[in-house]
Amino acid sequence: MFEIIDKHGEHEEVVFIRNKDVGLKAIIAIHNTTLGPALGGTRMWDYKSDEEALVDVLRLSKGMTYKAAAAGLNLGGGKAVIIGDPKTKKTEAMFRAFGAYVNSLQGLYITAEDVGTTVRDMEYIFMETPYVTGIPKEFGGSGDPSPYTAHGTLMGIKATVKHKLGTDSLKDVHVAVQGLGNVGSNLVEFLHQEGAKISIADIDKEKVKRYADQYGADIKDPVGIVTSECDVFAPCALGAVINDQTIEGLKCKMVAGGANNQLAEPRHGGALKEMGILYAPDYVINAGGLMNVFVELEGYSAERAKTKTTQVYDNLIKVYEIAKDQDITTEAAANVLAERRLTDIGGLRQHHQGRMSRPFSTLKEMTNRQK
Repeated sequence: MFEIIDKHGEHEEVVFIRNKDVGLKAIIAIHNTTLGPALGGTRMWDYKSDEEALVDVLRLSKGMTYKAAAAGLNLGGGKAVIIGDPKTKKTEAMFRAFGAYVNSLQGLYITAEDVGTTVRDMEYIFMETPYVTGIPKEFGGSGDPSPYTAHGTLMGIKATVKHKLGTDSLKDVHVAVQGLGNVGSNLVEFLHQEGAKISIADIDKEKVKRYADQYGADIKDPVGIVTSECDVFAPCALGAVINDQTIEGLKCKMVAGGANNQLAEPRHGGALKEMGILYAPDYVINAGGLMNVFVELEGYSAERAKTKTTQVYDNLIKVYEIAKDQDITTEAAANVLAERRLTDIGGLRQHHQGRMSRPFSTLKEMTNRQK
């Protein structure tokens, strides 16, 4: 276990949780709190082994550190996993017990919905701790973050088009959207408002037809859309869509979408660079949902959350400038942007009393919200 932890970066804290009475077996990983409290969702998955669960939570928590840093947010990186089948093992008691463990960390870690967990699960956690986000609006939360993820993705597409084509107008720019889930469907609506030419694909044929009729979009095959001719390919479904099988067939000028882990391997970022295809690093362009949650911590305002997501545009422009100046991939440039901020703020804290108090004052709002 210690060797696995050492291999996946310098985490500040890894908490193993076991409550046999309610069937709870979980791990919370806090990667870095230089910028603020560690925030990241709780994933429930039927892992094949405890080691597999540990690797997943370590990898994901580190990713959240970089995502928050590149987004310019005062948040650190953390993640939690609950080991078990989300279809058969969930109980109110399990999530309330987990909430009590989250509460024992006193705001060092803030949780949220993730794969295998729902808003209802977050409500159970909220019964035991204020350190949870993404709860329904009636409880003082922000509700579904998908529209904000989609709006941030739109801003990212604009920045990408600006850098590649010299204009941030999307009028008549051909965008191929793969996946009409919560993020993809909202993105199609935003693109239509911008006057873009839209192609769409999803495994739900009825939904595809409905959106095609509503927004005048062309219908493509869910797999074939990856290599269809367009200006911008916007993956908004599964990850690893840029892989050895698809990359040689790409006919787009840019890849900019809301999906996570779009590159099957880091080397595919280098291949895109060599092909002259501009890639918007996924954890930068899809940070709108995280920005929405950050606003929730301050005391939620939908208008302020939407304004916050416009920062994705500026963040991506910075990434592209770094990539150009240093002649590196945009993925590497995104890491440079995140690491610069972590270094700068970390240095500032060392200058002030060795360890400046973390900016956790916003959590008072969360405590008041629960009361």
